[in-house]
Amino acid sequence: MIFLCYPKCTTCQKAKAWLDAHGVSYTLRDIKLDNPSLSELKDWHSRSSLPLKRFFNTSGLQYRALELKDRLPSMPEEEQYTLLASDGMLVKRPMLIAEDFVLVGFKAPDWADRLGIQE
Repeated sequence: MIFLCYPKCTTCQKAKAWLDAHGVSYTLRDIKLDNPSLSELKDWHSRSSLPLKRFFNTSGLQYRALELKDRLPSMPEEEQYTLLASDGMLVKRPMLIAEDFVLVGFKAPDWADRLGIQE
């Protein structure tokens, strides 16, 4: 599994601590240093069954600076993918990517359920 995070993000730190506490093995990937590619984002989006908007870090400075709240609803999907692939700080985090699922954002009960962990 890939654990996609921004190490300075407190939610990412909580998610990492949770994974470690439950003995989940993963490959850590810093979203700022190793931004997801266009093809990765398309693949993860299709496997997540989430709306593409959920892949945007709506609380980030870059999201606000680009006024994406107003622009996204009318933006073509291809342009949204290109935008996400251009800057890791636009991508929602943390993300846990496995062969058969993609979890976006950290909610311990959801992660535990998906990973088959009893809390």
